[in-house]
Amino acid sequence: MNFGAVDLNLLRVFDAMMLELNTMRAGERVGLSQPAVSSALGRLRHIVGDELFVRDGNRMVPTARALQLKEPVRAALRQMEDALTAIAGFDPAVSEQAFVVTGSDYFSTLLMPRLAGQVVPEAPGVIVQMLDRPSGDLFPMLSDGTCDLAVDRDREPPEWIGRQMLFQSYILCVAAKGHPVLAQHKVRPGTRIPPEVFSAVPHVLLSMDGGRTGTVDGTLKAHGLSRRVAVTVPHFQAVALTAAASPLIGSLPVHFARHAAALLPLDLYLPPYDPPKAGICLYWHKRLDRDPANIWLRAHVARALDLDRHIPAPPVGRTDATDWSV
Repeated sequence: MNFGAVDLNLLRVFDAMMLELNTMRAGERVGLSQPAVSSALGRLRHIVGDELFVRDGNRMVPTARALQLKEPVRAALRQMEDALTAIAGFDPAVSEQAFVVTGSDYFSTLLMPRLAGQVVPEAPGVIVQMLDRPSGDLFPMLSDGTCDLAVDRDREPPEWIGRQMLFQSYILCVAAKGHPVLAQHKVRPGTRIPPEVFSAVPHVLLSMDGGRTGTVDGTLKAHGLSRRVAVTVPHFQAVALTAAASPLIGSLPVHFARHAAALLPLDLYLPPYDPPKAGICLYWHKRLDRDPANIWLRAHVARALDLDRHIPAPPVGRTDATDWSV
């Protein structure tokens, strides 16, 4: 196949089809209608002399020839993108580019103030927008170009997503200063809450979907215990505010808990059991691997989320009680 004789848009359609295996979604990815995608595929089939994609029930599957072309086509597109990027360059001092970053309020709270402090002096014309979206939306948004970067817990991304580990997180419990039940049981701030005391106090739980259980509940059950979740809220900030203003115990990732305790009348405690650690990662689409603007923003996000530098650890005893939600 001679790439030089092929319309570049045909290669973009082929690459989108290899990723989506669906003409409608491939069209959305490259900004074409479904009929336009079908027409482009027809032209490619004529050039290649192969069906490329055949229907299998409700999905399209690539032929052996399409699988052979997958990497050469992607490499050709990447070379074109790199060449155009090198010509265009990126100068933050004069750029007026808009960037979109997605993540929960955990990241908008801990990332955006520091990111603004770094970016605005260096790039006064740049716009950075933070969108709060569920974790399940992040990879599709990166794929279709709705966002430039995403920050979320560590998980195995699709092959076209780049990933950089930023830091490790673990859970601390938060409660209003002078919490009467904790004080009655002589549980001092910075120490571990005994399982029986943890179970005796009602909880506020972070829950995006209204569920009333977290990862600690299975462990409690295995020890013959259970807790009462009295309130669920969809944001980390709401967990902190609710715990500070009520007799409820909340659970927050360590860096957010430290941040909240510096602003609200909260004490920090270790949870009753040590759940597993959670890595926090930065994600982007690999088509932007070598994009100077995206590289620039990734560096600033990583610097802004160097949280142990920004939020020194208080003396909270052992700090290996670890997980994203309890």
